[in-house]
Amino acid sequence: MNFNKLILLFLLFFGLFANAQRDSIMPKPLSEYPQELLKTDEYGNKFYYDVSQRARIYEINGENVVVMDELLLVNKPRFNNQLDQNYYYFLNKKLSRVYPLFLTALEQYQDIQDELKTLSKESQRQYVNERQKDLANEYELQLRDLTTTEGRVFAKLMNRATGKTVYDIIKELRGGWSAFWWNVKGNIADVSIKEPYNPHVDRSDEFIESLLQSNWNSGYLQPYPGYQSFKVKK
Repeated sequence: MNFNKLILLFLLFFGLFANAQRDSIMPKPLSEYPQELLKTDEYGNKFYYDVSQRARIYEINGENVVVMDELLLVNKPRFNNQLDQNYYYFLNKKLSRVYPLFLTALEQYQDIQDELKTLSKESQRQYVNERQKDLANEYELQLRDLTTTEGRVFAKLMNRATGKTVYDIIKELRGGWSAFWWNVKGNIADVSIKEPYNPHVDRSDEFIESLLQSNWNSGYLQPYPGYQSFKVKK
């Protein structure tokens, strides 16, 4: 059984957008940025925050000054053998393919959470059903070729970002009975949607964490909001 059936149910709530890659920073004067987007730091200096570049752009004495966010440097895991190393780079390819899907799922899930807070229970069910139908019509064909490995990576990314497993999220949006059956189907496809993300315990998760940090630092992947808040006790 292909994992795309599981991921499709979850992503019926979500959209898909192209992965934005970071170009070299070419800052403009602050006057050329939308003024409503300017922020003020703790010293009273105005700046524009470029999310894709993860940098603050200041204008000081007529000169543009770029201050990059702090980078977390993570060494590559120690490989036990060539097969281990090949798997690491194999996961990197899968991560690159799944990551845009994950970004959209995370954004849409957070939007749905915010919207549901304003609705009654009856209206919530109708709202979720309508979102499901619209997104299914738009993205079903694009999700059919998702592999089992890509499904595993997606599930781990969602847990890292939300603190909830895919099972928890489906249960939250669709009810416990639906989450139970999709967990059964996920296990048949060799994907556990209940399994948490823990790079200190799981070898594959260790690889994913290393790849995330490396790709974020190099600009190949766009960090999601709150990506630095993830912590797992050893």
